[in-house]
Amino acid sequence: MFRHKNILRTIAVALAAVFLLGTSTQTANAAKGDRGTDQSVYQGAYGKAGYGDETFEFSQVGGYYNGSFVPHWTYSTQVSNARARGLHAHTYIYAQFSGRWQADQMLNYYLPRVTTPKGSIVALDVESGSPDTDSVMYALGRIKDAGYTPVLYGYKNFLLNHLNLQYISQNYPLWLAEYPDYSVRRYPNYGFFPSFNNVAIFQFTSTYIWGGLDGDVDLTGITDNGYTKNTNPAVKQPAHTQNTAPVKPAQSNGTYTVRDGDSWWAIANAHGMNMYALASINGKSINSVIYPGQVLKLTTSTRQANPVKSGSSWRDALGDTWHSEQGMFTASTWINLRWGARTTSNRITTLVPGSQIKYDAWSNHGGYVWIRQPRSHGGYAYLAVRNANTHQPFGSFK
Repeated sequence: MFRHKNILRTIAVALAAVFLLGTSTQTANAAKGDRGTDQSVYQGAYGKAGYGDETFEFSQVGGYYNGSFVPHWTYSTQVSNARARGLHAHTYIYAQFSGRWQADQMLNYYLPRVTTPKGSIVALDVESGSPDTDSVMYALGRIKDAGYTPVLYGYKNFLLNHLNLQYISQNYPLWLAEYPDYSVRRYPNYGFFPSFNNVAIFQFTSTYIWGGLDGDVDLTGITDNGYTKNTNPAVKQPAHTQNTAPVKPAQSNGTYTVRDGDSWWAIANAHGMNMYALASINGKSINSVIYPGQVLKLTTSTRQANPVKSGSSWRDALGDTWHSEQGMFTASTWINLRWGARTTSNRITTLVPGSQIKYDAWSNHGGYVWIRQPRSHGGYAYLAVRNANTHQPFGSFK
Protein backbone atom coordinates (compact mmCIF):
# COMPACT_ATOMS: atom_id res chain seq x y z
CA MET A 1 0.00 0.00 0.00
CA PHE A 2 2.79 2.45 0.87
CA ARG A 3 4.61 1.77 -2.42
CA HIS A 4 1.84 3.55 -4.29
CA LYS A 5 1.90 6.65 -2.13
CA ASN A 6 3.91 8.81 -4.58
CA ILE A 7 1.86 7.61 -7.55
CA LEU A 8 -1.36 8.49 -5.78
CA ARG A 9 -0.01 11.89 -4.79
CA THR A 10 0.90 12.60 -8.43
CA ILE A 11 -2.57 11.58 -9.59
CA ALA A 12 -4.15 13.75 -6.92
CA VAL A 13 -2.14 16.80 -7.99
CA ALA A 14 -3.10 16.19 -11.60
CA LEU A 15 -6.76 15.91 -10.69
CA ALA A 16 -6.52 19.06 -8.62
CA ALA A 17 -5.09 20.92 -11.62
CA VAL A 18 -7.98 19.73 -13.79
CA PHE A 19 -10.48 20.94 -11.25
CA LEU A 20 -8.80 24.30 -10.76
CA LEU A 21 -8.05 25.07 -14.41
CA GLY A 22 -11.11 23.53 -16.02
CA THR A 23 -13.71 25.08 -13.72
CA SER A 24 -14.29 28.27 -11.81
CA THR A 25 -14.11 26.59 -8.42
CA GLN A 26 -14.48 28.98 -5.49
CA THR A 27 -13.43 28.26 -1.95
CA ALA A 28 -16.39 27.74 0.36
CA ASN A 29 -16.85 30.05 3.30
CA ALA A 30 -17.72 28.26 6.52
CA ALA A 31 -20.35 29.65 8.84
CA LYS A 32 -22.14 28.59 11.96
CA GLY A 33 -24.20 25.52 11.14
CA ASP A 34 -22.17 24.51 8.09
CA ARG A 35 -21.41 20.81 7.78
CA GLY A 36 -18.34 18.83 6.82
CA THR A 37 -16.75 15.42 7.22
CA ASP A 38 -13.63 13.87 8.70
CA GLN A 39 -11.82 11.17 6.81
CA SER A 40 -9.02 8.67 7.24
CA VAL A 41 -7.36 5.85 5.36
CA TYR A 42 -10.66 3.94 5.41
CA GLN A 43 -12.15 6.46 2.96
CA GLY A 44 -9.46 5.85 0.32
CA ALA A 45 -7.00 8.04 -1.57
CA TYR A 46 -9.47 10.80 -2.41
CA GLY A 47 -11.92 10.44 0.44
CA LYS A 48 -15.67 9.94 0.33
CA ALA A 49 -18.02 12.59 -0.97
CA GLY A 50 -20.97 13.71 1.11
CA TYR A 51 -23.99 15.56 -0.29
CA GLY A 52 -22.17 18.34 -2.11
CA ASP A 53 -23.12 21.14 0.29
CA GLU A 54 -20.29 20.63 2.78
CA THR A 55 -17.77 23.44 3.33
CA PHE A 56 -14.90 21.69 5.14
CA GLU A 57 -13.11 18.37 5.44
CA PHE A 58 -10.69 16.95 8.01
CA SER A 59 -8.13 14.36 6.93
CA GLN A 60 -6.10 12.15 9.26
CA VAL A 61 -2.37 12.54 8.76
CA GLY A 62 -1.77 9.44 10.88
CA GLY A 63 -1.85 7.94 14.33
CA TYR A 64 0.50 7.80 17.30
CA TYR A 65 0.23 4.96 19.82
CA ASN A 66 2.59 5.50 22.78
CA GLY A 67 5.71 5.44 20.64
CA SER A 68 4.41 3.74 17.48
CA PHE A 69 3.60 5.66 14.31
CA VAL A 70 0.92 4.77 11.75
CA PRO A 71 1.05 7.44 9.01
CA HIS A 72 -1.88 7.50 6.59
CA TRP A 73 -0.79 7.31 2.97
CA THR A 74 -4.13 8.83 1.95
CA TYR A 75 -3.60 12.14 3.75
CA SER A 76 -1.90 14.22 1.03
CA THR A 77 -4.25 13.13 -1.75
CA GLN A 78 -7.33 13.65 0.40
CA VAL A 79 -6.18 17.18 1.25
CA SER A 80 -5.37 17.96 -2.40
CA ASN A 81 -8.74 16.67 -3.54
CA ALA A 82 -10.60 18.60 -0.85
CA ARG A 83 -8.80 21.82 -1.79
CA ALA A 84 -9.55 21.23 -5.46
CA ARG A 85 -13.25 20.95 -4.62
CA GLY A 86 -13.15 24.29 -2.81
CA LEU A 87 -13.38 22.84 0.69
CA HIS A 88 -11.52 24.12 3.72
CA ALA A 89 -9.13 21.26 4.42
CA HIS A 90 -7.92 20.61 7.95
CA THR A 91 -5.80 17.98 9.70
CA TYR A 92 -6.13 15.66 12.66
CA ILE A 93 -3.81 13.23 14.44
CA TYR A 94 -4.99 10.15 16.31
CA ALA A 95 -3.11 10.87 19.54
CA GLN A 96 -2.64 8.14 22.14
CA PHE A 97 0.15 9.57 24.26
CA SER A 98 1.22 10.24 27.84
CA GLY A 99 3.88 12.68 28.99
CA ARG A 100 5.60 15.57 27.24
CA TRP A 101 8.29 13.31 25.81
CA GLN A 102 5.71 11.34 23.83
CA ALA A 103 3.97 14.59 22.83
CA ASP A 104 7.25 15.84 21.37
CA GLN A 105 7.93 12.55 19.62
CA MET A 106 4.46 12.59 18.06
CA LEU A 107 4.51 16.23 16.94
CA ASN A 108 8.14 16.20 15.76
CA TYR A 109 7.05 13.47 13.35
CA TYR A 110 3.65 14.73 12.21
CA LEU A 111 3.80 18.55 12.22
CA PRO A 112 6.32 18.66 9.33
CA ARG A 113 3.94 16.41 7.37
CA VAL A 114 0.94 18.76 7.64
CA THR A 115 -0.01 20.09 4.19
CA THR A 116 -3.02 22.20 5.14
CA PRO A 117 -2.26 25.95 5.33
CA LYS A 118 -0.93 27.81 8.34
CA GLY A 119 -3.78 28.89 10.54
CA SER A 120 -5.84 25.82 9.63
CA ILE A 121 -6.92 23.39 12.30
CA VAL A 122 -4.66 20.61 13.54
CA ALA A 123 -6.73 18.57 15.96
CA LEU A 124 -5.59 15.96 18.46
CA ASP A 125 -7.95 12.97 18.50
CA VAL A 126 -7.70 11.80 22.12
CA GLU A 127 -10.04 8.87 22.74
CA SER A 128 -7.87 6.04 24.10
CA GLY A 129 -4.94 5.31 26.35
CA SER A 130 -4.08 7.24 29.52
CA PRO A 131 -3.80 10.91 28.56
CA ASP A 132 -2.98 13.57 31.16
CA THR A 133 -3.89 17.24 31.25
CA ASP A 134 -0.35 18.62 31.28
CA SER A 135 0.71 16.65 28.20
CA VAL A 136 -2.42 17.54 26.24
CA MET A 137 -2.04 21.23 27.09
CA TYR A 138 1.63 21.04 26.11
CA ALA A 139 0.84 19.38 22.77
CA LEU A 140 -1.91 21.87 21.93
CA GLY A 141 0.51 24.69 22.76
CA ARG A 142 3.09 23.26 20.38
CA ILE A 143 0.50 23.12 17.59
CA LYS A 144 -0.34 26.77 18.23
CA ASP A 145 3.35 27.74 18.25
CA ALA A 146 3.74 26.00 14.88
CA GLY A 147 1.17 28.40 13.41
CA TYR A 148 -1.93 26.22 13.36
CA THR A 149 -5.24 26.33 15.21
CA PRO A 150 -5.12 23.69 17.96
CA VAL A 151 -8.33 21.78 18.72
CA LEU A 152 -8.96 18.86 21.07
CA TYR A 153 -11.24 16.11 19.72
CA GLY A 154 -12.83 13.34 21.73
CA TYR A 155 -15.87 11.91 23.47
CA LYS A 156 -16.99 14.05 26.39
CA ASN A 157 -17.13 11.29 29.00
CA PHE A 158 -13.73 9.86 28.10
CA LEU A 159 -12.13 13.30 28.24
CA LEU A 160 -13.83 14.17 31.53
CA ASN A 161 -12.69 10.90 33.08
CA HIS A 162 -9.04 11.42 32.11
CA LEU A 163 -8.45 15.18 31.86
CA ASN A 164 -9.31 18.49 33.46
CA LEU A 165 -11.48 19.32 30.47
CA GLN A 166 -12.80 22.54 31.97
CA TYR A 167 -9.25 23.92 32.25
CA ILE A 168 -8.34 22.82 28.72
CA SER A 169 -11.53 24.34 27.29
CA GLN A 170 -10.66 27.70 28.84
CA ASN A 171 -7.56 27.74 26.65
CA TYR A 172 -8.43 25.77 23.51
CA PRO A 173 -11.58 24.94 21.53
CA LEU A 174 -13.14 21.48 21.65
CA TRP A 175 -14.49 19.15 18.96
CA LEU A 176 -16.82 16.73 20.73
CA ALA A 177 -18.56 13.62 19.38
CA GLU A 178 -21.90 12.11 20.37
CA TYR A 179 -24.17 9.93 18.21
CA PRO A 180 -27.87 9.24 18.91
CA ASP A 181 -27.86 6.02 16.84
CA TYR A 182 -26.41 4.37 13.74
CA SER A 183 -29.05 5.62 11.31
CA VAL A 184 -27.89 7.61 8.30
CA ARG A 185 -28.04 11.22 9.49
CA ARG A 186 -27.39 14.25 7.28
CA TYR A 187 -28.19 16.88 9.91
CA PRO A 188 -27.33 17.04 13.63
CA ASN A 189 -29.74 16.06 16.38
CA TYR A 190 -29.01 18.69 19.02
CA GLY A 191 -30.94 16.69 21.58
CA PHE A 192 -27.71 14.69 21.88
CA PHE A 193 -25.39 17.69 21.93
CA PRO A 194 -22.56 17.08 24.47
CA SER A 195 -23.01 20.31 26.39
CA PHE A 196 -19.74 21.84 27.55
CA ASN A 197 -17.73 25.03 27.49
CA ASN A 198 -16.05 26.15 24.25
CA VAL A 199 -17.37 23.46 21.91
CA ALA A 200 -16.47 24.67 18.42
CA ILE A 201 -17.29 21.57 16.35
CA PHE A 202 -19.88 18.85 16.98
CA GLN A 203 -19.38 15.41 15.40
CA PHE A 204 -22.98 14.22 15.31
CA THR A 205 -22.82 10.91 13.44
CA SER A 206 -20.55 8.14 12.21
CA THR A 207 -23.07 7.31 9.46
CA TYR A 208 -23.38 10.58 7.59
CA ILE A 209 -23.94 8.62 4.37
CA TRP A 210 -24.69 4.99 3.59
CA GLY A 211 -21.62 2.91 4.25
CA GLY A 212 -20.35 5.07 7.09
CA LEU A 213 -18.67 8.49 7.25
CA ASP A 214 -18.23 10.86 10.17
CA GLY A 215 -20.36 14.01 9.90
CA ASP A 216 -19.58 17.29 11.68
CA VAL A 217 -21.14 20.71 12.13
CA ASP A 218 -19.16 23.93 12.62
CA LEU A 219 -20.75 25.80 15.52
CA THR A 220 -18.63 28.94 15.41
CA GLY A 221 -17.07 29.42 11.97
CA ILE A 222 -13.73 28.03 13.18
CA THR A 223 -13.26 26.00 10.00
CA ASP A 224 -12.60 29.29 8.20
CA ASN A 225 -9.25 29.37 10.02
CA GLY A 226 -6.38 29.30 7.58
CA TYR A 227 -8.62 30.46 4.73
CA THR A 228 -9.55 33.98 5.90
CA LYS A 229 -7.64 36.90 7.35
CA ASN A 230 -8.86 36.07 10.85
CA THR A 231 -7.06 32.80 11.44
CA ASN A 232 -7.69 32.62 15.17
CA PRO A 233 -11.14 34.03 15.98
CA ALA A 234 -12.43 33.92 19.53
CA VAL A 235 -14.45 30.77 20.04
CA LYS A 236 -17.48 31.00 22.29
CA GLN A 237 -19.87 28.27 23.38
CA PRO A 238 -22.86 28.65 21.02
CA ALA A 239 -25.72 27.39 23.13
CA HIS A 240 -24.60 26.02 26.47
CA THR A 241 -22.28 27.12 29.24
CA GLN A 242 -20.30 25.00 31.63
CA ASN A 243 -21.36 25.15 35.28
CA THR A 244 -18.15 25.31 37.27
CA ALA A 245 -19.83 25.24 40.69
CA PRO A 246 -19.25 22.05 42.66
CA VAL A 247 -21.87 19.33 42.62
CA LYS A 248 -24.40 19.90 45.39
CA PRO A 249 -25.24 17.14 47.88
CA ALA A 250 -27.95 14.62 47.11
CA GLN A 251 -31.59 15.45 47.60
CA SER A 252 -33.25 13.93 50.66
CA ASN A 253 -34.90 11.17 48.65
CA GLY A 254 -31.55 9.68 47.57
CA THR A 255 -31.55 11.20 44.09
CA TYR A 256 -29.58 13.88 42.30
CA THR A 257 -30.79 16.21 39.55
CA VAL A 258 -28.18 16.65 36.83
CA ARG A 259 -26.99 20.18 36.15
CA ASP A 260 -25.31 21.61 33.06
CA GLY A 261 -21.66 20.52 32.97
CA ASP A 262 -22.04 17.51 35.28
CA SER A 263 -20.35 14.20 34.56
CA TRP A 264 -20.62 10.69 36.00
CA TRP A 265 -17.25 11.20 37.69
CA ALA A 266 -18.11 14.57 39.24
CA ILE A 267 -21.44 13.38 40.65
CA ALA A 268 -20.02 10.12 41.98
CA ASN A 269 -16.99 11.85 43.50
CA ALA A 270 -19.17 14.40 45.30
CA HIS A 271 -21.20 11.62 46.89
CA GLY A 272 -18.36 9.25 47.74
CA MET A 273 -19.34 6.74 45.09
CA ASN A 274 -17.70 4.82 42.26
CA MET A 275 -18.80 6.26 38.92
CA TYR A 276 -19.31 2.77 37.47
CA ALA A 277 -21.60 1.88 40.37
CA LEU A 278 -23.53 5.14 39.94
CA ALA A 279 -24.09 4.46 36.25
CA SER A 280 -25.03 0.84 36.95
CA ILE A 281 -27.65 1.84 39.56
CA ASN A 282 -29.30 3.95 36.87
CA GLY A 283 -29.14 1.25 34.21
CA LYS A 284 -26.49 3.18 32.27
CA SER A 285 -22.78 3.09 31.57
CA ILE A 286 -20.25 5.88 32.14
CA ASN A 287 -20.38 6.59 28.40
CA SER A 288 -24.14 7.22 28.49
CA VAL A 289 -25.04 10.87 27.97
CA ILE A 290 -26.65 12.63 30.93
CA TYR A 291 -28.73 15.80 30.58
CA PRO A 292 -29.52 18.79 32.79
CA GLY A 293 -32.74 18.08 34.66
CA GLN A 294 -32.28 14.30 34.55
CA VAL A 295 -32.82 12.67 37.95
CA LEU A 296 -30.28 10.00 38.94
CA LYS A 297 -30.63 7.49 41.75
CA LEU A 298 -27.80 7.44 44.26
CA THR A 299 -28.82 4.33 46.16
CA THR A 300 -30.12 0.93 45.17
CA SER A 301 -33.49 -0.41 46.18
CA THR A 302 -33.79 -3.64 48.16
CA ARG A 303 -33.12 -5.45 44.93
CA GLN A 304 -29.66 -4.83 43.45
CA ALA A 305 -29.85 -3.14 40.04
CA ASN A 306 -27.27 -5.36 38.35
CA PRO A 307 -26.45 -8.31 40.58
CA VAL A 308 -23.35 -10.37 39.99
CA LYS A 309 -24.53 -13.78 38.90
CA SER A 310 -22.77 -17.09 38.65
CA GLY A 311 -22.94 -19.65 35.87
CA SER A 312 -24.16 -18.20 32.55
CA SER A 313 -24.04 -14.51 33.58
CA TRP A 314 -21.26 -12.28 34.87
CA ARG A 315 -20.31 -8.67 35.41
CA ASP A 316 -17.31 -7.23 33.59
CA ALA A 317 -14.77 -4.68 34.84
CA LEU A 318 -16.99 -1.77 33.72
CA GLY A 319 -19.93 -3.01 35.75
CA ASP A 320 -21.94 -4.33 32.78
CA THR A 321 -23.78 -7.63 33.14
CA TRP A 322 -23.27 -10.16 30.33
CA HIS A 323 -25.25 -13.31 29.57
CA SER A 324 -23.89 -16.35 27.77
CA GLU A 325 -25.72 -17.13 24.52
CA GLN A 326 -24.59 -18.72 21.26
CA GLY A 327 -26.08 -17.29 18.09
CA MET A 328 -25.74 -15.68 14.69
CA PHE A 329 -26.62 -12.06 13.98
CA THR A 330 -27.27 -10.82 10.42
CA ALA A 331 -27.05 -7.04 9.99
CA SER A 332 -29.85 -5.26 8.13
CA THR A 333 -28.05 -1.90 8.07
CA TRP A 334 -24.55 -0.46 8.37
CA ILE A 335 -23.21 -1.03 11.89
CA ASN A 336 -19.86 -0.32 13.52
CA LEU A 337 -17.91 -3.30 14.87
CA ARG A 338 -15.85 -2.09 17.83
CA TRP A 339 -13.07 -3.20 20.19
CA GLY A 340 -15.28 -2.44 23.18
CA ALA A 341 -18.99 -2.43 24.05
CA ARG A 342 -19.27 1.37 23.99
CA THR A 343 -20.21 3.79 21.23
CA THR A 344 -16.95 5.55 22.16
CA SER A 345 -14.83 2.41 21.69
CA ASN A 346 -12.42 2.29 18.76
CA ARG A 347 -14.05 1.13 15.57
CA ILE A 348 -12.67 -1.97 13.84
CA THR A 349 -14.77 -1.66 10.70
CA THR A 350 -18.24 -0.78 9.49
CA LEU A 351 -20.29 -3.85 8.60
CA VAL A 352 -22.50 -3.71 5.51
CA PRO A 353 -26.08 -5.03 5.40
CA GLY A 354 -26.05 -8.83 5.18
CA SER A 355 -22.90 -9.24 7.26
CA GLN A 356 -23.09 -12.16 9.70
CA ILE A 357 -21.53 -12.21 13.14
CA LYS A 358 -21.28 -15.24 15.43
CA TYR A 359 -21.62 -14.23 19.06
CA ASP A 360 -21.27 -15.93 22.44
CA ALA A 361 -22.76 -13.38 24.86
CA TRP A 362 -25.00 -10.31 25.08
CA SER A 363 -25.48 -7.33 27.40
CA ASN A 364 -28.02 -4.52 27.76
CA HIS A 365 -26.32 -1.24 28.72
CA GLY A 366 -25.77 2.31 27.54
CA GLY A 367 -29.04 2.40 25.60
CA TYR A 368 -28.18 -0.59 23.38
CA VAL A 369 -28.16 -4.36 23.39
CA TRP A 370 -24.63 -5.50 22.61
CA ILE A 371 -23.28 -8.85 21.44
CA ARG A 372 -19.74 -10.19 21.85
CA GLN A 373 -17.87 -11.78 18.95
CA PRO A 374 -14.97 -14.10 19.81
CA ARG A 375 -11.85 -13.21 17.81
CA SER A 376 -8.62 -15.01 17.16
CA HIS A 377 -5.99 -15.18 19.91
CA GLY A 378 -8.62 -14.94 22.63
CA GLY A 379 -9.82 -11.39 21.90
CA TYR A 380 -13.33 -10.06 21.38
CA ALA A 381 -15.19 -7.56 19.21
CA TYR A 382 -18.52 -5.93 20.08
CA LEU A 383 -21.58 -4.85 18.15
CA ALA A 384 -24.71 -2.88 19.08
CA VAL A 385 -27.60 -4.90 17.67
CA ARG A 386 -30.71 -3.32 19.17
CA ASN A 387 -31.91 0.01 20.52
CA ALA A 388 -32.69 -0.85 24.14
CA ASN A 389 -35.16 2.02 24.50
CA THR A 390 -37.27 1.53 21.35
CA HIS A 391 -36.42 -2.20 21.00
CA GLN A 392 -35.68 -1.62 17.30
CA PRO A 393 -33.29 -4.35 16.06
CA PHE A 394 -30.51 -3.61 13.58
CA GLY A 395 -30.77 -7.07 12.06
CA SER A 396 -32.02 -10.61 12.69
CA PHE A 397 -30.96 -13.37 15.06
CA LYS A 398 -30.59 -17.14 14.77
